[in-house]
Amino acid sequence: MKKVLILSGSPRKDGNSDLLCSEFMRGAQESGNEVQKIFVRSKKIVPCNACYYCRDHGGKCALNDDMSEILDAMQAADIIVMASPVYFYSIDAQMKIIIDRSLARWTNIPNKEFYFIMTCADDNRAAMACTLECFRGFTACLNGAKEKGVIYGTGVYRPGEVMSSPAMKEAYEMGKNV
Repeated sequence: MKKVLILSGSPRKDGNSDLLCSEFMRGAQESGNEVQKIFVRSKKIVPCNACYYCRDHGGKCALNDDMSEILDAMQAADIIVMASPVYFYSIDAQMKIIIDRSLARWTNIPNKEFYFIMTCADDNRAAMACTLECFRGFTACLNGAKEKGVIYGTGVYRPGEVMSSPAMKEAYEMGKNV
C-alpha cells in the first residue's frame, strides 16, 4: 500500500482537471492505496513573501495558513499527483501557490513519485508543453523525484466535458497501477 496525495489545482469543484483527479483517486483506492485528495481552492493559502523565515526556523513558515498541513501531507506521501488546467499556456494560480510555498520545506520532500494531470480547451498537446515544464521544473528541484505519468485532457473547456474523453480511462488506469 502506498500513500497517495492528490493536489487538485482546479479552480472549479468538479471541473475537468478535478474530475480526472477523482478518477485517478478511484483507481488508486481500488488498488488498496491510502489516498488523500486536496482541493487546493478550498484552502486558505497566501503567496510566499520571500522573507526566508523558514530557512532560519527549520521549515516553519512565518505565514499562518493551510500550507503547513499541505506540506505535512506532501512529506508523508509516497506519490504526489499535481493537477492544473492550462491557463495562458501555464499552470493556474492554485497550483503555482503550492509550488512557491513549498519553499519552506522543499528539501524535506525527497524520493517521491509524481504524476501530472493537465486539461485544456485546445486539442493539441503542444498547448500543454509549458504547463508540463512548470511541473517538471518544480520536481527537478526535489531530490530523487521520479515522474511516473502524465495525463493530457485535451479538447475540454466546459465543466464535465472531460467525462467523454479518453483521459478519464487513462486517469483511472494510472491510479489503479500506482
